[in-house]
Amino acid sequence: MKKFMMMAAVALTAIAFTACNGGGKADLKTDVDSLAYDLGVAQSAGLKNYMSMQLGVDSAYIDEFIKGMKQGALNESSPKKDAYMKGLEVGKQIQQMSKGLSNEVFDGDSTQTVNVNNLLAGFIAGLKGTATQTPEEAMTSFNNRLEPIQTANLEKKYGDNKAEGEKFLAENAKKEGVQVTESGLQYKVIVAGDGQVPSDTAKVKVLYEGKLIDGTVFDSTANRDNEPFVIDMKAPRVIQGWVEAVKMMPAGSKWEVYIPQELAYGSRNMGTIKPFSALIFTIEVLK
Repeated sequence: MKKFMMMAAVALTAIAFTACNGGGKADLKTDVDSLAYDLGVAQSAGLKNYMSMQLGVDSAYIDEFIKGMKQGALNESSPKKDAYMKGLEVGKQIQQMSKGLSNEVFDGDSTQTVNVNNLLAGFIAGLKGTATQTPEEAMTSFNNRLEPIQTANLEKKYGDNKAEGEKFLAENAKKEGVQVTESGLQYKVIVAGDGQVPSDTAKVKVLYEGKLIDGTVFDSTANRDNEPFVIDMKAPRVIQGWVEAVKMMPAGSKWEVYIPQELAYGSRNMGTIKPFSALIFTIEVLK
Protein backbone atom coordinates (compact mmCIF):
# COMPACT_ATOMS: atom_id res chain seq x y z
CA MET A 1 0.00 0.00 0.00
CA LYS A 2 2.72 2.47 1.00
CA LYS A 3 4.69 1.64 -2.16
CA PHE A 4 1.61 2.26 -4.35
CA MET A 5 0.92 5.67 -2.77
CA MET A 6 4.51 6.78 -3.27
CA MET A 7 4.37 5.72 -6.92
CA ALA A 8 1.08 7.55 -7.38
CA ALA A 9 2.61 10.75 -6.03
CA VAL A 10 5.51 10.48 -8.44
CA ALA A 11 3.17 9.80 -11.34
CA LEU A 12 1.08 12.88 -10.58
CA THR A 13 4.08 15.16 -10.61
CA ALA A 14 5.22 13.79 -13.97
CA ILE A 15 2.00 14.59 -15.87
CA ALA A 16 1.54 17.66 -18.12
CA PHE A 17 -2.14 18.69 -18.22
CA THR A 18 -4.25 20.31 -21.01
CA ALA A 19 -7.91 21.41 -21.39
CA CYS A 20 -11.36 19.75 -21.79
CA ASN A 21 -14.60 18.76 -19.90
CA GLY A 22 -16.30 15.79 -18.25
CA GLY A 23 -16.13 13.41 -15.26
CA GLY A 24 -14.55 13.83 -11.88
CA LYS A 25 -17.62 13.33 -9.64
CA ALA A 26 -17.25 10.92 -6.74
CA ASP A 27 -19.35 7.71 -6.81
CA LEU A 28 -18.46 6.06 -3.52
CA LYS A 29 -20.30 2.71 -3.49
CA THR A 30 -17.53 0.47 -2.17
CA ASP A 31 -14.44 0.64 0.01
CA VAL A 32 -12.32 0.55 -3.15
CA ASP A 33 -14.19 3.62 -4.44
CA SER A 34 -13.48 5.43 -1.17
CA LEU A 35 -9.88 4.25 -1.25
CA ALA A 36 -9.34 5.93 -4.64
CA TYR A 37 -11.12 9.09 -3.48
CA ASP A 38 -9.00 9.27 -0.32
CA LEU A 39 -5.82 8.98 -2.36
CA GLY A 40 -6.93 11.84 -4.63
CA VAL A 41 -7.65 14.12 -1.68
CA ALA A 42 -4.40 13.10 0.04
CA GLN A 43 -2.33 13.91 -3.04
CA SER A 44 -4.17 17.17 -3.89
CA ALA A 45 -1.96 19.37 -1.69
CA GLY A 46 1.16 18.20 -3.50
CA LEU A 47 -0.55 18.61 -6.87
CA LYS A 48 -1.65 22.14 -5.99
CA ASN A 49 1.92 23.07 -5.13
CA TYR A 50 3.21 21.41 -8.33
CA MET A 51 0.56 23.22 -10.38
CA SER A 52 1.64 26.57 -9.01
CA MET A 53 5.40 26.21 -8.49
CA GLN A 54 6.42 23.84 -11.31
CA LEU A 55 3.78 24.32 -14.00
CA GLY A 56 3.28 28.02 -13.31
CA VAL A 57 -0.53 27.83 -13.49
CA ASP A 58 -2.29 30.87 -12.01
CA SER A 59 -4.72 29.74 -9.28
CA ALA A 60 -7.33 32.07 -10.81
CA TYR A 61 -7.58 29.52 -13.64
CA ILE A 62 -8.01 26.43 -11.45
CA ASP A 63 -11.23 25.46 -13.29
CA GLU A 64 -9.42 25.43 -16.64
CA PHE A 65 -6.66 23.36 -15.11
CA ILE A 66 -9.23 20.87 -13.82
CA LYS A 67 -10.82 20.62 -17.30
CA GLY A 68 -7.47 19.62 -18.72
CA MET A 69 -6.85 17.23 -15.86
CA LYS A 70 -10.16 15.50 -16.57
CA GLN A 71 -9.27 15.03 -20.22
CA GLY A 72 -5.89 13.56 -19.35
CA ALA A 73 -7.41 11.17 -16.79
CA LEU A 74 -10.63 10.09 -18.53
CA ASN A 75 -10.05 10.14 -22.29
CA GLU A 76 -8.45 7.11 -23.84
CA SER A 77 -5.10 7.91 -25.31
CA SER A 78 -4.05 7.30 -28.90
CA PRO A 79 -0.77 7.92 -30.74
CA LYS A 80 -2.40 10.83 -32.58
CA LYS A 81 -3.77 12.44 -29.43
CA ASP A 82 -0.55 11.82 -27.48
CA ALA A 83 1.48 13.44 -30.25
CA TYR A 84 -0.73 16.54 -30.09
CA MET A 85 -0.49 16.80 -26.31
CA LYS A 86 3.27 16.40 -26.31
CA GLY A 87 3.57 18.93 -29.14
CA LEU A 88 1.57 21.37 -27.03
CA GLU A 89 4.06 21.02 -24.18
CA VAL A 90 7.04 21.45 -26.52
CA GLY A 91 5.36 24.56 -27.94
CA LYS A 92 5.26 26.05 -24.44
CA GLN A 93 8.98 25.34 -24.10
CA ILE A 94 9.63 27.08 -27.44
CA GLN A 95 7.75 30.09 -26.12
CA GLN A 96 10.04 30.18 -23.10
CA MET A 97 13.08 29.73 -25.36
CA SER A 98 11.92 32.77 -27.36
CA LYS A 99 11.73 34.82 -24.18
CA GLY A 100 15.22 33.70 -23.17
CA LEU A 101 16.64 34.60 -26.58
CA SER A 102 14.93 38.00 -26.40
CA ASN A 103 16.53 38.63 -23.03
CA GLU A 104 19.95 37.64 -24.38
CA VAL A 105 19.72 39.66 -27.59
CA PHE A 106 18.18 42.79 -26.08
CA ASP A 107 19.96 42.74 -22.70
CA GLY A 108 16.76 42.35 -20.68
CA ASP A 109 14.85 45.14 -22.48
CA SER A 110 11.27 43.86 -22.19
CA THR A 111 10.05 46.30 -24.85
CA GLN A 112 11.91 44.34 -27.54
CA THR A 113 11.29 40.70 -28.34
CA VAL A 114 12.32 38.01 -30.79
CA ASN A 115 9.42 36.91 -33.03
CA VAL A 116 8.46 33.49 -31.68
CA ASN A 117 6.93 32.60 -35.08
CA ASN A 118 10.39 32.65 -36.68
CA LEU A 119 11.80 30.37 -33.97
CA LEU A 120 8.82 28.05 -34.40
CA ALA A 121 9.19 28.08 -38.21
CA GLY A 122 12.83 27.02 -37.84
CA PHE A 123 11.86 24.06 -35.65
CA ILE A 124 9.13 23.01 -38.10
CA ALA A 125 11.41 23.29 -41.14
CA GLY A 126 14.02 21.17 -39.38
CA LEU A 127 11.49 18.53 -38.29
CA LYS A 128 9.93 18.26 -41.76
CA GLY A 129 13.27 18.28 -43.57
CA THR A 130 12.46 21.42 -45.59
CA ALA A 131 15.22 23.60 -44.10
CA THR A 132 17.94 24.72 -46.51
CA GLN A 133 20.62 24.16 -43.83
CA THR A 134 21.64 21.19 -41.76
CA PRO A 135 21.24 21.65 -37.97
CA GLU A 136 25.03 21.97 -37.71
CA GLU A 137 25.13 24.67 -40.38
CA ALA A 138 22.27 26.52 -38.71
CA MET A 139 24.05 26.47 -35.34
CA THR A 140 27.20 27.90 -36.94
CA SER A 141 25.10 30.61 -38.58
CA PHE A 142 23.36 31.36 -35.26
CA ASN A 143 26.66 31.72 -33.43
CA ASN A 144 28.07 33.96 -36.17
CA ARG A 145 25.03 36.24 -36.06
CA LEU A 146 24.45 36.44 -32.30
CA GLU A 147 27.45 38.46 -31.10
CA PRO A 148 27.28 41.20 -33.80
CA ILE A 149 23.53 41.60 -33.17
CA GLN A 150 24.05 41.77 -29.41
CA THR A 151 26.91 44.24 -29.78
CA ALA A 152 24.91 46.49 -32.12
CA ASN A 153 21.96 46.56 -29.71
CA LEU A 154 24.23 47.18 -26.73
CA GLU A 155 25.97 50.03 -28.55
CA LYS A 156 22.58 51.68 -29.08
CA LYS A 157 21.79 51.30 -25.40
CA TYR A 158 25.22 52.04 -23.92
CA GLY A 159 26.77 54.23 -26.62
CA ASP A 160 27.12 57.17 -24.22
CA ASN A 161 29.00 54.93 -21.79
CA LYS A 162 31.48 53.98 -24.49
CA ALA A 163 31.98 57.63 -25.55
CA GLU A 164 32.52 58.76 -21.95
CA GLY A 165 35.19 56.10 -21.44
CA GLU A 166 37.01 57.13 -24.60
CA LYS A 167 36.88 60.79 -23.58
CA PHE A 168 38.19 59.99 -20.08
CA LEU A 169 41.12 57.97 -21.42
CA ALA A 170 42.04 60.61 -24.00
CA GLU A 171 42.21 63.27 -21.29
CA ASN A 172 43.89 60.97 -18.77
CA ALA A 173 46.68 60.10 -21.22
CA LYS A 174 47.81 63.75 -21.11
CA LYS A 175 48.27 63.79 -17.34
CA GLU A 176 51.71 63.82 -15.74
CA GLY A 177 53.14 60.37 -15.01
CA VAL A 178 50.61 58.45 -17.07
CA GLN A 179 52.17 55.89 -19.44
CA VAL A 180 50.30 54.47 -22.45
CA THR A 181 51.11 51.06 -23.94
CA GLU A 182 50.68 50.00 -27.56
CA SER A 183 47.38 48.28 -26.71
CA GLY A 184 45.95 51.49 -25.22
CA LEU A 185 46.38 50.41 -21.59
CA GLN A 186 47.34 53.31 -19.32
CA TYR A 187 49.14 53.22 -15.98
CA LYS A 188 50.73 55.46 -13.40
CA VAL A 189 53.43 54.22 -11.02
CA ILE A 190 52.59 55.05 -7.40
CA VAL A 191 55.27 52.84 -5.84
CA ALA A 192 58.14 51.46 -7.95
CA GLY A 193 58.84 47.91 -6.82
CA ASP A 194 62.30 46.34 -7.02
CA GLY A 195 61.35 42.65 -6.90
CA GLN A 196 60.93 40.08 -9.65
CA VAL A 197 58.73 40.71 -12.65
CA PRO A 198 56.17 37.86 -12.85
CA SER A 199 56.95 35.08 -15.31
CA ASP A 200 54.30 33.37 -17.44
CA THR A 201 54.17 30.51 -14.92
CA ALA A 202 54.19 32.56 -11.70
CA LYS A 203 51.47 32.80 -9.09
CA VAL A 204 51.12 36.48 -8.17
CA LYS A 205 49.61 37.80 -4.94
CA VAL A 206 48.00 41.24 -5.24
CA LEU A 207 45.85 43.72 -3.37
CA TYR A 208 43.55 45.84 -5.49
CA GLU A 209 40.63 48.23 -5.75
CA GLY A 210 38.47 48.56 -8.87
CA LYS A 211 36.51 51.69 -9.79
CA LEU A 212 34.38 53.01 -12.60
CA ILE A 213 35.51 56.28 -14.17
CA ASP A 214 32.92 58.13 -12.04
CA GLY A 215 34.69 56.87 -8.90
CA THR A 216 32.22 54.12 -7.99
CA VAL A 217 34.12 51.28 -6.27
CA PHE A 218 32.81 47.93 -7.52
CA ASP A 219 35.38 45.54 -6.00
CA SER A 220 38.24 45.60 -3.51
CA THR A 221 40.38 43.24 -1.47
CA ALA A 222 39.83 45.67 1.41
CA ASN A 223 36.25 44.41 1.50
CA ARG A 224 37.60 40.89 2.02
CA ASP A 225 39.74 41.62 5.09
CA ASN A 226 42.66 42.49 2.77
CA GLU A 227 42.99 38.85 1.77
CA PRO A 228 45.37 38.89 -1.24
CA PHE A 229 44.02 37.88 -4.63
CA VAL A 230 46.14 35.22 -6.35
CA ILE A 231 46.60 35.19 -10.13
CA ASP A 232 47.97 32.06 -11.76
CA MET A 233 49.75 33.50 -14.80
CA LYS A 234 49.48 30.15 -16.59
CA ALA A 235 45.69 30.56 -16.60
CA PRO A 236 45.01 34.10 -15.32
CA ARG A 237 41.19 34.18 -15.53
CA VAL A 238 41.22 37.96 -15.27
CA ILE A 239 40.58 40.65 -17.87
CA GLN A 240 43.19 41.28 -20.55
CA GLY A 241 44.15 44.68 -19.14
CA TRP A 242 45.04 43.07 -15.82
CA VAL A 243 47.25 40.44 -17.46
CA GLU A 244 49.14 43.08 -19.42
CA ALA A 245 49.65 45.31 -16.39
CA VAL A 246 50.69 42.60 -13.92
CA LYS A 247 53.24 41.19 -16.37
CA MET A 248 55.05 44.56 -16.23
CA MET A 249 54.93 45.05 -12.44
CA PRO A 250 57.94 44.04 -10.30
CA ALA A 251 57.05 42.68 -6.86
CA GLY A 252 56.53 45.56 -4.45
CA SER A 253 54.96 47.76 -7.14
CA LYS A 254 51.76 49.73 -6.71
CA TRP A 255 50.22 51.18 -9.85
CA GLU A 256 47.04 52.90 -10.86
CA VAL A 257 45.91 51.22 -14.08
CA TYR A 258 43.38 52.67 -16.54
CA ILE A 259 41.84 49.97 -18.72
CA PRO A 260 39.96 50.65 -21.99
CA GLN A 261 36.69 48.75 -22.34
CA GLU A 262 38.07 46.49 -25.05
CA LEU A 263 40.75 45.28 -22.58
CA ALA A 264 38.12 44.95 -19.83
CA TYR A 265 34.64 43.40 -20.18
CA GLY A 266 33.77 44.93 -23.56
CA SER A 267 30.10 44.45 -24.43
CA ARG A 268 29.40 42.15 -21.46
CA ASN A 269 27.01 43.41 -18.81
CA MET A 270 28.57 42.71 -15.42
CA GLY A 271 25.95 44.36 -13.24
CA THR A 272 27.59 47.47 -11.77
CA ILE A 273 30.04 47.37 -14.67
CA LYS A 274 27.89 48.21 -17.68
CA PRO A 275 28.87 47.31 -21.26
CA PHE A 276 31.77 49.28 -22.77
CA SER A 277 32.98 50.56 -19.39
CA ALA A 278 36.54 51.82 -19.03
CA LEU A 279 37.87 50.79 -15.61
CA ILE A 280 40.39 52.06 -13.08
CA PHE A 281 42.32 49.70 -10.81
CA THR A 282 44.84 50.33 -8.07
CA ILE A 283 46.99 47.19 -8.08
CA GLU A 284 49.69 46.33 -5.56
CA VAL A 285 51.89 43.27 -6.30
CA LEU A 286 52.95 41.70 -3.01
CA LYS A 287 55.00 38.78 -4.30
